[in-house]
Amino acid sequence: MKPRETRLRDLLLAALAVVALWQIAAWAVGRPVLPGPVAVARAFWFELGRGSLAVHLLASLWRVAASTFLAILLAVPAGLVLGQSARLNRFFAPVVYLLYPIPKVVLVSVLLLLFGTGDLAKILLIFLVLFFQILVLVRDQAASLRPELIHSVRSLGAGRRALFRYVFLPASLPAILTALRQSVGTSVAVLYVAESFATQRGLGYYISLNGSTLFNYPAMYAGILAMSLMGLGLYFGVDWLERRLAPWLYVN
Repeated sequence: MKPRETRLRDLLLAALAVVALWQIAAWAVGRPVLPGPVAVARAFWFELGRGSLAVHLLASLWRVAASTFLAILLAVPAGLVLGQSARLNRFFAPVVYLLYPIPKVVLVSVLLLLFGTGDLAKILLIFLVLFFQILVLVRDQAASLRPELIHSVRSLGAGRRALFRYVFLPASLPAILTALRQSVGTSVAVLYVAESFATQRGLGYYISLNGSTLFNYPAMYAGILAMSLMGLGLYFGVDWLERRLAPWLYVN
């Protein structure tokens, strides 16, 4: 059996185990606050069919995609530059070490006050989380390249731009993709928090509305299921990118 097929099989078995445990927990609790998987699946397809859940899912997906693209666009070049230049890294490293550990979720209120209740504040919040994770991993990966490799390429006449394109960027691709993979769960969690405040679109709003206002618990869990599937899809999307952009990692 191929490794990919084995992984899909293991994923299916894990999903079946989660569903079974979920059903057992629903029977044990015996309250509307924890409906079984069948009731949630029925609510999921109903909400998706009437378009309500789809609207919120697309709004959330747009925010995650926009913030991820922006983070890659800015953090990857910055990380490569800091990894190449010891002088710049010494200058900016204290700033990175100071800002990186700060929980970006605490900035929700600040961003809402500065940029309003639209998409921009939510995109910027997720962007800040992803930016520092990608920046640090790419910088460390670029700085760890062996000097003799760089010198050998320079001896062939390669300038800074060629080194960036043919040495530093390919060598940093695994770090970039690892940062994205690690950030998927974090970005979805931050998205939920961001969409729970001052908005009427997004899965975070949908979950909060149905859970704490309408007390429609099957619909609430349908929103949780949609957010989980979105995160899972993003995770496998990064895997797909890794196979396309860094196929040497899969050579046996």
